[in-house]
Amino acid sequence: MVILETNFTELNKAIGKKLTKKELEDTLFDLGMELERTEKDEIRIEITPDRPDLLSTQGLGRALKSYLGIKTGLREYKIKKSEIKINVDKSVEKVRPYTVAAAVKNLKLDYEKIKEIINIQEKLHNTFARKRKKTSIGIYPLENISPPITYLAEKSDKIKFVPLDFEKELTGKEILEKHPTGIKYADLLKSYDKYPIFVDSKNKVLSMPPIINSQELGKVNDKTKDIFIECSGHDINASEQVLNLIVTTLADMGGEIYSVEVNYGNKKMITPNLEPEKKEIKLSYINKILGLELKSKDAIELLKRMGYDASGTDKIRILIPKYRTDIWHDIDIVDDVARAYGFNNMKPTFPKVHSVAETIPEHDFLNRLKELIIGLGYNETFTFGLTSKDDQFRKMNTKPCPSIELGSVKEQTINMVRVWLLPELLKFLVNNRSREYPQRIFEVNDVVVQDSKEDIKSKNVTRLCCVSAHEKANFTEIKQVLDYLGQVLNLNLRLEELRHDSFIEGRCASILLNEKEIGFMGEINPIALNNFDLQVPVCALELDAEKLLG
Repeated sequence: MVILETNFTELNKAIGKKLTKKELEDTLFDLGMELERTEKDEIRIEITPDRPDLLSTQGLGRALKSYLGIKTGLREYKIKKSEIKINVDKSVEKVRPYTVAAAVKNLKLDYEKIKEIINIQEKLHNTFARKRKKTSIGIYPLENISPPITYLAEKSDKIKFVPLDFEKELTGKEILEKHPTGIKYADLLKSYDKYPIFVDSKNKVLSMPPIINSQELGKVNDKTKDIFIECSGHDINASEQVLNLIVTTLADMGGEIYSVEVNYGNKKMITPNLEPEKKEIKLSYINKILGLELKSKDAIELLKRMGYDASGTDKIRILIPKYRTDIWHDIDIVDDVARAYGFNNMKPTFPKVHSVAETIPEHDFLNRLKELIIGLGYNETFTFGLTSKDDQFRKMNTKPCPSIELGSVKEQTINMVRVWLLPELLKFLVNNRSREYPQRIFEVNDVVVQDSKEDIKSKNVTRLCCVSAHEKANFTEIKQVLDYLGQVLNLNLRLEELRHDSFIEGRCASILLNEKEIGFMGEINPIALNNFDLQVPVCALELDAEKLLG
């Protein structure tokens, strides 16, 4: 959960109704949030993490105002045209290649509103922007800037300006070494030979994103009436979404939104874009998921209470506000309908069809399979699904195969999802070398393999892996395990010679069920054993457990 610290009186102003703390607490609870009660006017609210639009007093007030029926439906924001332009130089392509921007004018700022702007900026940085990795937010007093603005990258020693809350001019490199914010976020830039900066037409520096604004052009105060906002980073979609969140918050403070032209050379963008997204959802789908019998007018009213525009009968046409970054799927719409209806208002009913609960056949089969392996003297293990390419491939003396990799990981011992169980069981043996042999272990668990036919381009496959480690472990021993399973389960299993770099040549075989390959078995190659620092022979089998069921 993310904590929103706000003023109770200010929140009531944003809602447009004077609620008691008890009424606010109950309303927030119905929406999946929690109020931490305080004695004073300052309150703390746990905000559901998928709703960044609620991370400000204005955003939360807007949502509650709609939910309570004070002002329902789609909130519209007008965007006026400005003459402000940003020219994006090619030098930023390898550093932080994207930026979007807007201006908000005619604001009446005071201490509370400036504090609110700083708070939402930092909360978006730490959550939605992934600690400024995806995008970062720069907010500036527009009256100090001379457009057009240029976004470019320069050598760190050529960048010189006085950073925010500093009195001394520093170079780009010195900012990362001496400024508290620079030290905190230095990892985002220090690997590059050039750092990004924004400069205006007078060659004055606005900021060095994603680190710090300049003291001269980047400090907003209570005399500031017009604000310039830019969001820059590696993800242009995230940058646009964050910009939309910021400008709508400022508009709810009483400001007027103005567009900015962003020129990428071969492409121009006009931002922000607050045109609502269009979506259709079937009324029957809503009722099926929720177990209700809503009429179209009822569903439309509920949707409007959640801030949408809605119309239609069997198919309901919905307009989704751009600040709702959490709407990905129809089920997200249904969830909002449920919250507006009230989970406490849903009456539980017994199904009209009589049925007796039982476990699914696949689950029963896997339990029986485990019992059979345990009966042979093997101990069941549970290993981790996340692992490394080094363990899954190099140490196993085999070439890498397609796998699901983890992005942007610092810990190289965990960088993928396992594609087979055997390497993980060998790691188990390594961690138990102090125990006496023989060691016989097995695991029935999922691996993840790529599959272009699936909507997420991958699928889980349940596999069985058996491993025996001792001085006399051999092919015959592990074959006896397979023969036993074939006999008890009445399966038509046979072996076919296989060459596999993880096994000793001539002591490895494919496992076929009804002439279709389902796995492999054999004696582990000494190269692999040496890579894992195992000192005893190991034999093993691994197969697709789901295919044993047929």
